[in-house]
Amino acid sequence: MNELHLPLLRAGKPYRTLDSASLTDVRTGEPLGTVSQAIPGMITRDLQQAEENRRSLDAFTVAELIDITHKAAKLFGEAELPLYPGADQGFTPEQYLQHLSATTGMPMALGEMNLEKITGVMAGIEGVLDGLTRGLDLSVLDGGWGEDGGRRVSYQRLTSTLGAVLPNNSPGVHNLWLPAIPLKVKLVLRTGSSEPWTPYRMTMAMIEAGAPAEAFSLYPSGHGAVPALLVGTGRSMFFGDQSTVEAWKGTGKVQLHGPGWSKVIFDETSADGWSDHLDMLTSSVAMNGGRSCINCSGVWTPKNGREIADAMARKLAEIDALPLDHPDARLAAFPDPEVARLISDMIDDYLTTPGAEDLTAKYRSGGRVAEAGGCTFLRPTVIHVTDPEHPVADAELMFPFVGVVDCPQDEMFEAIGPTLIGTVISDDQGFLNRALDCKDIDRLNLGPIPTYKISWDQPHEGNLFDHLYHQRAFQIAS
Repeated sequence: MNELHLPLLRAGKPYRTLDSASLTDVRTGEPLGTVSQAIPGMITRDLQQAEENRRSLDAFTVAELIDITHKAAKLFGEAELPLYPGADQGFTPEQYLQHLSATTGMPMALGEMNLEKITGVMAGIEGVLDGLTRGLDLSVLDGGWGEDGGRRVSYQRLTSTLGAVLPNNSPGVHNLWLPAIPLKVKLVLRTGSSEPWTPYRMTMAMIEAGAPAEAFSLYPSGHGAVPALLVGTGRSMFFGDQSTVEAWKGTGKVQLHGPGWSKVIFDETSADGWSDHLDMLTSSVAMNGGRSCINCSGVWTPKNGREIADAMARKLAEIDALPLDHPDARLAAFPDPEVARLISDMIDDYLTTPGAEDLTAKYRSGGRVAEAGGCTFLRPTVIHVTDPEHPVADAELMFPFVGVVDCPQDEMFEAIGPTLIGTVISDDQGFLNRALDCKDIDRLNLGPIPTYKISWDQPHEGNLFDHLYHQRAFQIAS
């Protein structure tokens, strides 16, 4: 791999700063390139022209922007694209995946899966928009008002910009900001420190397909620039851990994407048939290396908890650490090996609290921390806990980790706590009604649907259209 430099994109124009951050290969420490770093004042100053830049999207209808997104899907998945506008160097999909893997620790095989996911959402963007807008005739957004279902309606844009503080954990999350462009809102993105590749490639696919470059600003930066972006953009998304997103809770302007604490929930009758769902349970934990908020971090059951945990442990222990370029690799490496060891030590601390048992230890060869191909991994871990108040019941970690929690059926929905995705397995209508009424479950699956299986025509963790637009009362004098 040749060393390279990624500049900022200021309203689509490359800008190289004196301050830069290094991108290194997690396997060797080899430098792969550098990334320009934005400072808060620059972001604040640039945002003063945000509405002027956003108007570049008004030259297109929503239908035309959807068509551009379709073209971008093919480019993103298949084409050699410039790294940034005017760049001499281009990236093929294979080169993109190699760099993604090298700096984040994601295996090539999982990178390919995420590439296909992004391509699929781009290609099916009209279905995503249909779900977000509840079937609105999108031509209404072109003129500010129109007819929808026989009624005159008007939607007011609440912001010129959608800001996003982006993560490093998985490329698939970038599908969440993608609809802003066909909704005619400018993007202002703070890229992840080790994963600028996907936002830059998606941006270049859109620009090469015909989207106006002015609608895209990318600001790699240190943490100090985050408040400037979140305060300066009219609406934003913030991906982070619980401690970082908590300060922005309740502001209304910031859509928070923190831990998911996604769960599979059994009632007493369905818990007797748990073995029919073993593949669904283990895939929900392990898909995408266990790095996503939509991975299952808890299986809650009123009975047979230890048997469920033991069977899951046996099956998940088959997943072992492999080099990142191995076609069967399913675990992501930790860029900082010390973080993996600290997480493993934290799990051991959990086990000192009575009522918890690690059932994977007896099935795996070697310890929880593993080395392969110059990288450090954490092997899958299944812990059975007998008390819903145990700290494992509230834990979510960045690898295939799950707590199987014993909980009485009549206490289940009061005890589960915040749950991004809840897969509820039951034929008891009363239990299902309680699931439907549960305010802690954001996305509800009734039946054995894996937690990672997302239908993109359903809003995920907040509705982006409602975040960006407001339906106002509207009349025209006859």
